[in-house]
Amino acid sequence: MLVLGIETSCDETAAAVVSAKDDQSSGEILSNIVLSQLDDHRPYGGVVPEIAARSHLDHMDSIVDRALNEANLELKDLDAIAATTGPGLIGGVMVGMMTAKALALAANKPFVSVNHLEGHALTARLSEDVAFPYLLLLVSGGHCQILCVRGVGDYELYGSTIDDAVGEAFDKTAKLLGLEYPGGPNVEKAAMNGDPYRFKLPRPMVGRPDCDFSFSGLKTAVRQQIEKLSEDERDAQALADICAGFQLAVGDVFADRCRRAMERFRAECGEGHALVVGGGVAANKALRAVLTDAAEAQNMRFVAPPVKLCTDNGAMIAWAGLERFRRGLTSDLNVAAKPRWPLDSLKID
Repeated sequence: MLVLGIETSCDETAAAVVSAKDDQSSGEILSNIVLSQLDDHRPYGGVVPEIAARSHLDHMDSIVDRALNEANLELKDLDAIAATTGPGLIGGVMVGMMTAKALALAANKPFVSVNHLEGHALTARLSEDVAFPYLLLLVSGGHCQILCVRGVGDYELYGSTIDDAVGEAFDKTAKLLGLEYPGGPNVEKAAMNGDPYRFKLPRPMVGRPDCDFSFSGLKTAVRQQIEKLSEDERDAQALADICAGFQLAVGDVFADRCRRAMERFRAECGEGHALVVGGGVAANKALRAVLTDAAEAQNMRFVAPPVKLCTDNGAMIAWAGLERFRRGLTSDLNVAAKPRWPLDSLKID
């Protein structure tokens, strides 16, 4: 089974081909081409939707060609063509979706509409042998939620952020500290040389009986700590210490919120399952270590995709498309793009 996947929901233009046998839960990546737009958006300190959409238009055809060539395939060899149809920046989503629809129509292949978040949710099954059900911590620039993943299209939301997503908090912290875009990797890099205990930062929502998150107060506390420093005190070491303290606070919040979610998950689904992390923030090595310890404390297996599959890419969309296609879940060519599309709204009857 061969599926081409196209991803254009934000600032990566991506296409990939994945394959799997009918009896396989995991798959093989035959190609995975990703063109980052970081240099285009860096001068603005964040993603500019119009610039992103134009870049997708300029590069989409060549990225698809490269994905097929690297996989040594032609369109006629594919079983289906999948694309992100939401959520995301609507201009970019339209570029990838319409490209995929045109290819499907021209080659007489089934089209599979993929929720971008489901791509992240199922990535661990592409790289690892992860059986349903599992607990998912989905963390990225725009999303922060914990879900019970019972199957393809079957998600129950346990908790989500009531304000900022954790990736957004990383980016805003970086901006407050004068670090270059993208903020998350630069905060992680600076934190490696910092003292995480120098500055006292809050742990929002820790100890609450639910599974929700909040990062707005943590971001505000970082700003207040910076404002307390004199010009002479705002040196590289202070910056590193704030980054380390911020990252430690996020890790403590993750550990507490996931512990609560794991207790609920085990009560509902039993023992022997996995805690899976997905999304761009899942590439952070310090946070992976925290989550590994948290999972082991609850006698659960911890699974994180390879770092290159945590950020947006075509392979995750191709794989989600393959998972849906082999269950007969194809889409009409008149399906619309969705800027907002909650993952727990995908319930399959």
